[in-house]
Amino acid sequence: MPEIIARKTRAQSAVEYLTTYGWAIIIIAIVLAALYEIGLFNPSGFVSTTCTFPAEFGCLTAVLSSSSATTNAIMNVTIQQSTQSVINITAYGCNNLGTPTNMILPNNPPSDVISLAIGGTNSLSITCYNNYSLLTINPGQLFKGYVIINYTNVQTGFPHTVVGTVIAKAV
Repeated sequence: MPEIIARKTRAQSAVEYLTTYGWAIIIIAIVLAALYEIGLFNPSGFVSTTCTFPAEFGCLTAVLSSSSATTNAIMNVTIQQSTQSVINITAYGCNNLGTPTNMILPNNPPSDVISLAIGGTNSLSITCYNNYSLLTINPGQLFKGYVIINYTNVQTGFPHTVVGTVIAKAV
């Protein structure tokens, strides 16, 4: 008889042990599911927009948006020039290669250039490209690319190309 009681006690102890750990595993699974649902395990959720240009330009804002009809990516960048003379922006573009391809000419009649005084700012709306084709992007998607600006120094007349790096999440 004492042997039956001992087995019964051990069996009850094992059932209690398994039940306790079962509840703990269920609670952990629920907490992990809730954290996953709020996006804690999505690393792109923690990426902030960065826009970096060389010393002669500053990037004040950068917003990547997707056109609702075509999902083509449009980069809206506000730049500030800090060279020591007035400049004329002659072309600009956005791509993931950092090369001056698919550049847009400013539509600023009568000269088709954008003139920026020392310390002047301007907002550019640029269609972005991915490997020579239009970049299609969905809201929340991350893009790492380049904004390329061709400009001419008014004082010297020399043309220049500046490439800025942009990391942005589409809105």
